[in-house]
Amino acid sequence: MRAPERPTFDDEVSKEIYQYIERHGTAARHRVRDAAAVSPEQFQDHLEQLKTRGYLEEEGGTLRVALEVGSIEEYDTDAGTVTIRPARHADFEGLVDTIRDVTETESYVVAETVAEQLLYEDSVSRHTTVESRVFFVATMEGSVIGWTHLDLPHTAKLQDTAQLTVGVRPDYRNAGIGSRLLTRGLEWAEANGYRKVYNSVPAINDTALSFLESHGWHTEGIRKNHYTIDGDHVDEVLMAYRI
Repeated sequence: MRAPERPTFDDEVSKEIYQYIERHGTAARHRVRDAAAVSPEQFQDHLEQLKTRGYLEEEGGTLRVALEVGSIEEYDTDAGTVTIRPARHADFEGLVDTIRDVTETESYVVAETVAEQLLYEDSVSRHTTVESRVFFVATMEGSVIGWTHLDLPHTAKLQDTAQLTVGVRPDYRNAGIGSRLLTRGLEWAEANGYRKVYNSVPAINDTALSFLESHGWHTEGIRKNHYTIDGDHVDEVLMAYRI
């Protein structure tokens, strides 16, 4: 499902249920039922239809928008067998911890912002009329060790571009995992009609800049003194990849 596509509804109640959950990212089942203002039997029927059509998913009484973004892949690396797949809500804590592990040792301001947004919304996936986001994770023995993430604006003039972040825990680097994650994100963007992805990196993050450059990314611009890091003004390097 390409993120900007909108679900279609057979009736106003189903639309109202979906949009309530969409606005909140996640929602407790009983609160959605109260907002829908229909009988428990009617609510159950509408909810089951939305889940059957793949619009919503439920876990332990919490409802969220479902976003199908691809298959599961496994790779053998020097570090062990790595699985790369779409992120699930069950990955939430591991995903946030991984992003924080990466940003603790290097300057990656955009990724820090992504982690804070996840915590604020308490949801991995996001799909609204304004924007969507897609996450893929790399896992080893069930633990999240890396991610790639795309922010997808729905504004007409920006709908062919996406912001991408990618990172791997320091202990699992130099095994090709970051390259696999980056490729997965770019392949998804290409398959869904995006023409450009971009990333913003502080100029002092040589590791990230070198990694992106080695995979065909180029510098599209520099914003002077854009960040304040450890009391110093640091340039922002705008990196882009044309698909």
